[in-house]
Amino acid sequence: MLIVLLAAVGLFVMGHFMKVSMRARWLMVGLLYVAVMFVQLLFPEGHALKQALGGTKEEWLAVGLLAAVVVIYRAGLTWLKARAQPAPEQPPRQGAFSEAELERYARHIVLREVGGPGQKALKDAKVLVIGAGGLGSPLLLYLAAAGVGTIGVVDDDTVDASNLQRQVIHADARIGMPKVFSAQSAMAAINPYVTVRPYQRRLDEASAAALFADYDLILDGTDNFDTRYMVNRVAVALGKPLISAAITQWEGQISLYHPGSGAPCYECVFPEAPAPGLAPSCAQAGVMGALPGVVGSMMAVEAIKEITNAGEGLRGRLMIYDALYAENRVMKLKPRGDCPVCGGA
Repeated sequence: MLIVLLAAVGLFVMGHFMKVSMRARWLMVGLLYVAVMFVQLLFPEGHALKQALGGTKEEWLAVGLLAAVVVIYRAGLTWLKARAQPAPEQPPRQGAFSEAELERYARHIVLREVGGPGQKALKDAKVLVIGAGGLGSPLLLYLAAAGVGTIGVVDDDTVDASNLQRQVIHADARIGMPKVFSAQSAMAAINPYVTVRPYQRRLDEASAAALFADYDLILDGTDNFDTRYMVNRVAVALGKPLISAAITQWEGQISLYHPGSGAPCYECVFPEAPAPGLAPSCAQAGVMGALPGVVGSMMAVEAIKEITNAGEGLRGRLMIYDALYAENRVMKLKPRGDCPVCGGA
């Protein structure tokens, strides 16, 4: 019997060095056992080969039965382990943070100005972003990465090849896709623990009022004055803080408008839209590709500060960024008493 056991071990080891699969090695050992049983059952007692193998047929049957029990036991354990595998963790939308979230937001939580309470405020916040273009791209990515719990995104446009020079949330493979769904895909890839609500539509005043009511903070990254004025009117009427930014060529500007807290509204600062031709669009005048990345990221920073009450925001101040000459300027703003929207609040 010892000779057969050594032969089985030799086959197994040889298979290892020959890089034979585990299944094939066990198959070779099994075939050896079948050959031994063939000799034990069919050869007459006293046969030289039978004596060389050693043992009786009863002993070899017992060995086979023991091996079968071990194989069945291991197979059963494997099946039970597979059945006992925990279901994939579902991203919690409310309540306490999961271990994965705590690890994800660790660099925020150690910030004194944010900490656990600030990160919880971000998780509970509902933010609406209007525009998934140049400014919306970095803004949406950073809001998602920061863990803002619910992010709405409004845009009626589709991804075009000309967008990709600056609208980094989109990809060449998604050309032709509605921007809100392209943005949703990119945000979900960054952070599955946030809820993204895509709205593929052009806002009008009636639909904006119904939509804004469900959010805590409005961020406007649109590229036309009609929409900016409309968004401002609705935000003022509902008492919602509004972070609005704009870019052209090499320059960007950003402020937080909220008459309810003593700051002016957008129309206080810009009472009239510029005459046609004085403020050309990016399509007409061009824009340096990285500029919306800078200003859109500023919007995300101001949104995070507003939600967490960290630092001093741009309430009542207008920041102007000149990328061509690497300059920042900040101007103080005051409500305008004759403003038809907020009346100087």
